[in-house]
Amino acid sequence: MTRHRWKPNVTVAAVIEEDGRFMLVEEETSAGLMLNTPAGHLDPGESPLEGCAREALEETAHRFSPTALLGIYMARTRSASQDVTYMRFAFCGELGEREPGRALDHGIVRTLWMTPEEIRASAARHRSPLLLRCVEDYLAGKRFPLDLIHVDPSLHD
Repeated sequence: MTRHRWKPNVTVAAVIEEDGRFMLVEEETSAGLMLNTPAGHLDPGESPLEGCAREALEETAHRFSPTALLGIYMARTRSASQDVTYMRFAFCGELGEREPGRALDHGIVRTLWMTPEEIRASAARHRSPLLLRCVEDYLAGKRFPLDLIHVDPSLHD
């Protein structure tokens, strides 16, 4: 009997706040235009910090430097055709310069700034159920040091 090995999809997300507003991306999905924090899958050979900075750049055209881990979150999406568990490493940090002329990642329509109230009111358009939880944790002051995540040198060998 062959046993299926379960593996969660590891994702990274940037929670970016300035002046009481959060930077979100609006993206095309099979369910229509949805909202999310800049986020995506961790690529082979990159640390969660590196993946978060890369995803933020690809989806917003801005550099991003993680300064703290907000938390590690899990969610599951089930339908007739799939059953996927996501493990998200969410970071807050500093938004850097925009790279002029850089195109946004495929499927990303635009970036926008929203207040917490606007984010709460738009829950039906959230791509991930973790979006609001990450924002709420940020607002609650949750911060963990980046060295909580140990990356062995073998990752980059």
